[in-house]
Amino acid sequence: MRDELLRRFAGFGNRTALFDQGTGFTYEDLLNRIHHTRDRLAAHGVAPHDVVIVHGDYSVDSIATLLALFLNRNVVVPVVTLNALALDTLVEHCRPGYLVRTGTGLDIQDLQPSGDPLARRDGQQRAGTASMIGRLSTEDAAGLILLSSGSTGAPKVILHNLDALVSEKLTKRPRRSSNALNILMVLMFDHIGGINSLLSALLVGGTAILPRQRVPDEICGLIEEHRILVLPTSPTFLNLIMVGGYHRKYDLSSLRLITYGTEPMSEELLRRVNQNFPGVRLLQTFGTSETGIATTTSESSSSTYFKISDDSVEYRIVDGELQLRSRTQFLGYLNSSDDALTEDRWFRTGDLVEETPDGYIKIKGRAKEVINVGGEKLIPLELESVLLTSPLVEDCVVYGRPNAITGQSVCVDIKPKGALTRMAVRKHVLEFLSGRVEPFKIPSKVTVVDSIEMSARLKKIRSRRGNSEA
Repeated sequence: MRDELLRRFAGFGNRTALFDQGTGFTYEDLLNRIHHTRDRLAAHGVAPHDVVIVHGDYSVDSIATLLALFLNRNVVVPVVTLNALALDTLVEHCRPGYLVRTGTGLDIQDLQPSGDPLARRDGQQRAGTASMIGRLSTEDAAGLILLSSGSTGAPKVILHNLDALVSEKLTKRPRRSSNALNILMVLMFDHIGGINSLLSALLVGGTAILPRQRVPDEICGLIEEHRILVLPTSPTFLNLIMVGGYHRKYDLSSLRLITYGTEPMSEELLRRVNQNFPGVRLLQTFGTSETGIATTTSESSSSTYFKISDDSVEYRIVDGELQLRSRTQFLGYLNSSDDALTEDRWFRTGDLVEETPDGYIKIKGRAKEVINVGGEKLIPLELESVLLTSPLVEDCVVYGRPNAITGQSVCVDIKPKGALTRMAVRKHVLEFLSGRVEPFKIPSKVTVVDSIEMSARLKKIRSRRGNSEA
């Protein structure tokens, strides 16, 4: 497998592999950078199967380091934002030996004494963790550790077999040089979707375009500059592009395909995307940090129904929840129990779905986000989709709050179109929803905001916030 990766990169030669801040790097350049990085790591004492944190976003150095560590059979931990909580979690649960900071060259820092990282646990590491990392060593495989978003506390530490992820991509045939593919790295370097996009581009001879910032102005400018054909993104980010008018400010006519995932798409938002991007095919993607990204087929560009059309992924629906099992499935959590896995090793995604008789699936929302109002249940996306049909609502996010009488109450943050008073927005929302939804779904609190907060992973943050309250 490693020989095949090196053979492909050598064969791609002078094709552009990366475009990083105005500079193009060929596959030959990238290959030389990878070899140089391997030498630097070896000189610093990094040995095969050591756990190594790579701190930085996409850059030629971070990508070369990731691939050098893969070739060296290390366990690599890409982290874009290395805050104290993330570092403490990693040090406690996987005992990284080294920290490599990228972006302005390589800065390699020792985190543990030299030697086998599994041996220097001070007796504090659980046997299960040692066993999982040790399994990679036994198989002479590289590892990948991803952190969950950690929105409700310490992030989960997710261990993958990196060889398995790379192997799946190497089954794809290389593209001919006259049919090169430019892919924007919109999804993050430490996100399963970002790793998937990067491997999908490089292992077939495409070009990965690296943005400096993940903001609509930057992304749309790069689409125009590089005549991007495929844009992988999220519903929230697509809405930001349209709300800000960036699809009119820049020439986006090169786009042929927009893939969207990371969160459910509402019917109304999908209608807006189709209206503003005529002639562009829309494809809903699906995957999890634990099982990888599955190949999907949308029912149509105007439908939120899709099929999982991937020989490496199985799915089933149990009590309305989607469960997956895949060849690229994670080995386990290093700091959490495997409660998300069934006894027969199916992964409980936490996504509530419905399925048509012909096998198309629709994501309705997350089980943990369901709002229970006195026994009546509401999935936030359902109400958001209704609100987005209002001519006065530019964007919104629905969430639940504790309520002493009903258990929970329905709340919504509204970003209105135009300059409206708080009272006018509240009055409009209540009147607009009356008769359109059941009474228990009408929000008890309406908050007017200047913008809908988005996480670094391009998803709406469903928590109480706002600049002013109605």
